[in-house]
Amino acid sequence: MESTRTLVAGLFITLDGVVEAPEKWHLPYHDDEMDHLVGQWYSEADTLLMGRVTYETFAAAWPDRTGPMADTINGMRKVVASTAIDKPDWHNTTLLDGDLIAATTELARQPGRTILLQGSISLVRALLAANLLDELRLLIHPLVLGGGARLFPAGTPEAPLTLVRSTALASGVLNLTYAPV
Repeated sequence: MESTRTLVAGLFITLDGVVEAPEKWHLPYHDDEMDHLVGQWYSEADTLLMGRVTYETFAAAWPDRTGPMADTINGMRKVVASTAIDKPDWHNTTLLDGDLIAATTELARQPGRTILLQGSISLVRALLAANLLDELRLLIHPLVLGGGARLFPAGTPEAPLTLVRSTALASGVLNLTYAPV
């Protein structure tokens, strides 16, 4: 993909691939080291791309918070890919217009820093399938849930990836970064 910007997806995930509702299982692994890592994701970005569900979750939580992470998220440009929202009311938020792939390609061509796609599993799948993701950053939690929506359910098209970086956090969470081959 030719662009002036990098499109990065960052996700919390379990060993069995579950990405659904991390607020229900992620907290026992949350620590200062992870805060620093996720803070780095946000410090590289000037745009946060989200789907409707992630937008609604974030918009309900972040506007009332303060501190470095909250200030970063609240202050950055936010773009929502949704046909179910008419007018987003969170500060500095716009809707992605038109076809998802074409609109995201255009967004990536605009000047700026990294575009961070946080959560929004259907968007991650669609953009990976369209070869628009530059990096897939996974924080793999040492936990098997045995059920829940998975990042790559049965029937997901093949998407060859290469490992770019890997580190283990003290909590046992693996920080893995992949790029398309």
